[in-house]
Amino acid sequence: MATYKKRGYKPKPIKEKGEKIEVLEQESTTAEVFNTLDEGANKAEDFVARNQKGIFIIVGLAAVIALAYLGYNKYIAGPKAKEAMNEMYIAQKHFEDAFVTGANKDSLLTIALDGAEGKLGLSDIADQYGSTSAGNIANYQAGMAYLNLKDYTNAVKYLGDFKTSDAVLGPLAKGGIGDAFVQLEQLPEALDYYEQAIKASTNDYTTPMYLLKAANVAQTLGQSDKALGYYKRIKSDFSDSDQAKNIETFIGRAEASK
Repeated sequence: MATYKKRGYKPKPIKEKGEKIEVLEQESTTAEVFNTLDEGANKAEDFVARNQKGIFIIVGLAAVIALAYLGYNKYIAGPKAKEAMNEMYIAQKHFEDAFVTGANKDSLLTIALDGAEGKLGLSDIADQYGSTSAGNIANYQAGMAYLNLKDYTNAVKYLGDFKTSDAVLGPLAKGGIGDAFVQLEQLPEALDYYEQAIKASTNDYTTPMYLLKAANVAQTLGQSDKALGYYKRIKSDFSDSDQAKNIETFIGRAEASK
């Protein structure tokens, strides 16, 4: 199984295969488990579909507030942050339009990454202005754009460079890295990042989502005790969540595999 190394302390580099990563449920030996993993992914997508407008409005407002402050505080921002703020507008608009409108999503995300109208794209802003608030936000948006475009290696790279204490964006970034590692067939790394997403914040939205994903991956890796603990936490702490609807089935499967 290939491994990938992110900047700093990260898993070992993967070898590019030049071919699409096969959907995990096609692996006959783990078909049942990956089907349940896909069920969890679908629920996560449903959550994003229901809440994405609010999430990206929050991201946009946070960006405007942060950039306005940094852009006019000469002791913190300086010319570099002003440049980053100026470059950010076009790329961020295309990124938000991709999720809010839902039309031409891939095309809009590609434009957001590559840039338009003489302005840099998200990846260049993140690379050139990473020390600024705009550069940090660009890391998150570039990572999510790459994840949606199925460029999982770059998704890991940029989401890993995003730093935040936000109770929603923090878990989403960690969980996004976990999703990318699942697609890269690097399940130990995926489990690690799902667990980081769980620990980053406790809330009714992201926590049960990543508890289920972590449990399914742990079950696939033969860590039935850990999987059972996560399933039971969903049952006890998040009984009203979508992830709890079939939780008794998951608990029974984990108990049987022990």
